[in-house]
Amino acid sequence: MAYESSDQPTRATKIVIAGGFGVGKTTLVGSVSEIPPLRTEELITEASAGVDDLSGVERKTTTTVALDFGRITINPQLILYLFGTPGQNRFWFMWDELARGAIGAVVLADTRRLDTCFAAVDFFERRQLPFVVAVNCFDTAYRYGTEEVRGALDLDDHTPVLLCDARERESTKQVLITLLQHAMAEARLTGAPS
Repeated sequence: MAYESSDQPTRATKIVIAGGFGVGKTTLVGSVSEIPPLRTEELITEASAGVDDLSGVERKTTTTVALDFGRITINPQLILYLFGTPGQNRFWFMWDELARGAIGAVVLADTRRLDTCFAAVDFFERRQLPFVVAVNCFDTAYRYGTEEVRGALDLDDHTPVLLCDARERESTKQVLITLLQHAMAEARLTGAPS
């Protein structure tokens, strides 16, 4: 993609992709990254039996054990670095480090297991980090409306909730654009640098 040159410096911005186990975080990062994404997936083994809750994702064979990483250039002055979190409770200790320096987050949700994103919503609310909720529209999931999801997650009116398909690049790009717009609006409200 060719861009016109500009005298403005390039700004790299960090975005966190979070949510429960098996909601599509690795898929989302991979669908939009312009570089081959870094994935730290390992096979799910017998050692995780009784530790990881596979309810609703029984056919899942791999799990992210550290992070997913991708990059997308929005324009010559803005590059987004995407950091996907691991979803299982036993890896949550990594979230603080992954969120450090981020301008915002995407909480990916699955309506079949909406409760798996409660921890991510709480995490970003406590840190006052702007976030959007993106409902990954799995083929077998019930299609709740965004206001139903907002109510179920007890979100305030200004937190964006949108539907997406984490497999589709254009859908994922729209999620990221919505997050950027939300983070800039929040920065203006609080007087923080954007």
